[in-house]
Amino acid sequence: MLRVIHATDATDLPVPYLRTDLPGPKGRELIADDEQFTSPSYTRVYPLAVERGYGAVIEDVDGNRFLDFTAGIAVCSTGHCHPRVVAAIREQAGKLLHMSGTDFYYAPQGDLARKLAELTPGGGAQRVFFTNSGAESVEAAFKLARYNTGRQHMIAFFGAFHGRTMGALSLTCSKVVQRRGFAPLIPLVSHIDYANCYRCGNRVQGSGFRVQAGEGSVPEPRTPNPEPSCCLDSLNQLEDLFKRTVAPQEVAGIIVEPIQGEGGYIVPPPEFHRELRQLCDQHGILYIADEVQSGMGRTGKMFALEHFGVVPDVICLAKGIASGMPLGAIIAKTQIMDWGPGSHASTFGGNPVSCVAALETIHLLEAGLMENARVVGQHLKGRLLELAARHRLIGDVRGLGLMIGVELVRDRTTKEHASTERDEIVQLCFRRGLLLLGCGSSTLRFCPPLVITKEQADVAVGILDEVLGKWD
Repeated sequence: MLRVIHATDATDLPVPYLRTDLPGPKGRELIADDEQFTSPSYTRVYPLAVERGYGAVIEDVDGNRFLDFTAGIAVCSTGHCHPRVVAAIREQAGKLLHMSGTDFYYAPQGDLARKLAELTPGGGAQRVFFTNSGAESVEAAFKLARYNTGRQHMIAFFGAFHGRTMGALSLTCSKVVQRRGFAPLIPLVSHIDYANCYRCGNRVQGSGFRVQAGEGSVPEPRTPNPEPSCCLDSLNQLEDLFKRTVAPQEVAGIIVEPIQGEGGYIVPPPEFHRELRQLCDQHGILYIADEVQSGMGRTGKMFALEHFGVVPDVICLAKGIASGMPLGAIIAKTQIMDWGPGSHASTFGGNPVSCVAALETIHLLEAGLMENARVVGQHLKGRLLELAARHRLIGDVRGLGLMIGVELVRDRTTKEHASTERDEIVQLCFRRGLLLLGCGSSTLRFCPPLVITKEQADVAVGILDEVLGKWD
């Protein structure tokens, strides 16, 4: 049984630890009351009624403890209620809660803007606009691209999730339920396929794995077709779009997730982002990186695009930037963020309490959590690859750092999505004290807090191993 350190009182606690049925009596009461008054649009995957969190642990109202591999959907990067983040929040809350940084000046907002500008890859002068969420960051980037270029058209990718407000939703193309009933959306948005090596038509066909002989063997991904065209049909689609549908001179920006998140934790081939960057440069199109889920150390680097050696024109941030406090931002080159006063603003964006939480978060990322994401992520991915040798339901294991997807298929040759199986596995893991979420059509999403240890990763893999046995 896993042992963890309680983040608030340093008491050793076993995790997972389940003392009641799920949900327990207090949980059932809370859920029943909640469902009378909250919007039915919320998606509650399983009946988890949370009381508190610490590190990589969630405790429900009945005292059950769960190992959290969701991090509040990739938000609590430094773990739940990290003592240093909590201390920074408490200190700032005692001095200033709000004064709207769009109209006045205060140090936390300026300090954070400077820090983010310094962190941005590529060098050169940068400016920062603060928001409250990822969707707001995407909306701001959308508006900035049109304002700066004088163009109107935007291009995004099938499978992308950029948010649910109208502009962001127009770029989102992940699930029809997110768009159904909200037409008309923002016009002049086109979508093309995202590069997906596992499902690429040019890829070597087969199980998706080769298993080395010998004791302790582990599966490795099959070697993709070495031809440059492998997995890059989407870029051919883009060229066709420019020939048939919209002139590139009318495109303001292309928005892309470095690793596609909601679409299935898809890691594109290295040349995908580089060639997309070249196409943007060729036609004067802004390259907008949606790093809302992949950024802030999750992949072992501050920004996921650093793995690909690409420098974007605009970066969208949120989620892990402030360890759970509501905050988002866009970072752009100074010559691009050229809109004048009043062109765009936010009453709550850059809130001083959220900004100090972000500054402490970045300090912790740089002090070791980013490296922990790399090291433990590599360990976790290796352990998940071992499971693929034993469980036929696993079709692919992919990811960088602690942003890992396990795609489930009913047949490794046809790659038929195991969607209902994935959903059942998420539920069975919950019943055993492991919190997971899905993404894409049939992928398990691993996005734990960046504080997790190899021991905690092993516990999670052990639970998943037990659950997958049902399908062997």
